[in-house]
Amino acid sequence: MALDFPIAGIGSRFLAIAIDTLLQAGIGLLLLIIVTTLGRTGTLFGLRQHSVWLVALLGALIFLLVFGYFAFFEVLWNGQTPGKRTVGIRVLKDSGRPLTPSEAIGRNLLRIVDQLPVFYAVGVVVALMNAQNKRVGDFVAGSIVVRESSFTEVKPIWQTTQSLSKSPLGAARLSQQDLSIEDLALIDAFLHRRYDLTPDVRSRMAEQILSRLRPKLSPQAEDQFSTESLLEAVAFERRSTGRYSDLG
Repeated sequence: MALDFPIAGIGSRFLAIAIDTLLQAGIGLLLLIIVTTLGRTGTLFGLRQHSVWLVALLGALIFLLVFGYFAFFEVLWNGQTPGKRTVGIRVLKDSGRPLTPSEAIGRNLLRIVDQLPVFYAVGVVVALMNAQNKRVGDFVAGSIVVRESSFTEVKPIWQTTQSLSKSPLGAARLSQQDLSIEDLALIDAFLHRRYDLTPDVRSRMAEQILSRLRPKLSPQAEDQFSTESLLEAVAFERRSTGRYSDLG
């Protein structure tokens, strides 16, 4: 179920990488200073073979810094690194949902390929050859990089807030479990773009979203609303709690 988001350009992605690379260089320099200090301390105390272990440790730390840095922040910050956050872009699945930790790790391990032979040459060529500016890692993980402003543009058109207040359910809960932020983002994206869809696609997508939410709904919820109206009503109910004011 693919939803359209404004795709981040190659330029903004490279600016984000440049910022992240500067941060990585600073962290790497700090690690080098720490390991060098430990090495000199070991020499002073006459420790044997400490240099071999320190070199191995430094190598492991550098590997984690180069590749783990991106995966760590994309998991922690929901698809953003410090560079991406500064530039205003974010990584998502093609479907619009956030990456899982395993997807984020897999996506960033493929930087080994994208960086070949130098300066992300493979990644740039691949990105130029497809409309969504995907690099190799994006194809493997099924991800896209979008402009953060696209989330602020998702403003659903409500039709049933009045019908909700007048419904026999009144203030009764429509759902037995709280919606996740991903559930609410999916509903909002659909409601905002539904008038751009053909009737059959619109109906099918609404039913697919409702099927995903059905285990969380109260038994009487579907008896009171049509499919789209129920999606609106559930999202309106959750927003009225004040807990989902920011999708970022």
